Amino acid sequence: MVDALFLNERVKNAILIGESDFREFKSAYEGRPDNKKPRLVKKICEDIAEGLVAFANTDGGELIIGVEDDGTITGVPHGDDDIEVILNAVKSHILDGQVLPLVYAVKVALEQKTILFFQVNKGTHEVYQLTDGRVLLRKDKETVPANVKRLQFKWQEELSREYDREYVDGAKVNDLDISLIQNYAESLVKGMTVEKYLQQIGLAEYSAGGLKIRRAALLLFATDIQKWCPNSKVRFLKISGVTLGSGDKYNVISDVIVHDNIFELLYKSWEGLKPFIAHKTVFGADSKFEQQYIYPEEACREALVNAIVHRDYISHNGVEVYIYDDRMEIKSPGALLSTITINNLLELANWHESRNAKIAYVLKVSNYMREVGEGVKRIFTLMNEKELKKPKLYSNTNSFIVTFFNKSISSEK
Repeated sequence: MVDALFLNERVKNAILIGESDFREFKSAYEGRPDNKKPRLVKKICEDIAEGLVAFANTDGGELIIGVEDDGTITGVPHGDDDIEVILNAVKSHILDGQVLPLVYAVKVALEQKTILFFQVNKGTHEVYQLTDGRVLLRKDKETVPANVKRLQFKWQEELSREYDREYVDGAKVNDLDISLIQNYAESLVKGMTVEKYLQQIGLAEYSAGGLKIRRAALLLFATDIQKWCPNSKVRFLKISGVTLGSGDKYNVISDVIVHDNIFELLYKSWEGLKPFIAHKTVFGADSKFEQQYIYPEEACREALVNAIVHRDYISHNGVEVYIYDDRMEIKSPGALLSTITINNLLELANWHESRNAKIAYVLKVSNYMREVGEGVKRIFTLMNEKELKKPKLYSNTNSFIVTFFNKSISSEK
């Protein structure tokens, strides 16, 4: 028996605490109280697979076979061969090719009885399924069915939320644009060093091995963004007409891609977009020639900044901007966060939540962004002031899209 003394104590405590969101007991007997008999091995194996799949797809947990719901230890009366089959349920009853994040699947002796103890961690790389393809989750003290696509979406969102906070092995301060960081450090506290600035704004921490750099620091300041995040880019496609063709009807007349760290990309992408939305040069009220835009300049800039800052950086795609004759679409990788709906945004009530919290915070303290959550409201206000049709907001499982229309609307004015 593996770690017998440790496990005995641990399992005793688990039984005393009782069942919970993270712990379940299963009897190895069935029948009337006065006529109990050993349960079929097949049924016990199914219970184990269902319980562990549900735990792995939620937050991890423990399953104990040989204990009643009230915590009474009744044991597993089966022979050694049957017990071996039951322990192997962690493989035999799981979808072929999947390996549960298992911690324990062992036999333990308690009160002169044999019980079976299973523990599984929360899975982080895939959605676990039973051999028949079913997906299960743990909800309170119950195991309930789940939708695999919805669960995959939830996990993808969780991973994307953590991405900019991760420490990156091998990343050094010298991989960052020192002069750019020094400028922001000076504006924060005069005389502050680059290393202290990175720690102050939460982009690095000292450890026994030296200064550890978060991924957000690389996304914001890397001198060689292609090495650390090749998808940190914005692509501009100018299309002739109102639909994108393919093959012989492919109608893209300009295709430009801009790569760089976020600070540089914010500047370069705006400079790259301006020529596509310029309308004409007019003689202004102050007797100077000035450039006018098809869409409000600040609305376009706001949408572009939001797309770069709040995108899913785990995605291999970059931000894409499609300029049609009648509209412009700014497409950001990653669906709208599950905590916010399109209707929330359309209420124009400053709904907000940042996928990349570290990046958003640094840009805010660096005055590149105003209060988080104002963006959509400001975009709609600016479009209305120019008497243009309301923008369209759309999200699917892969992207979030803001569409600007250059069609005017009637107004009371």
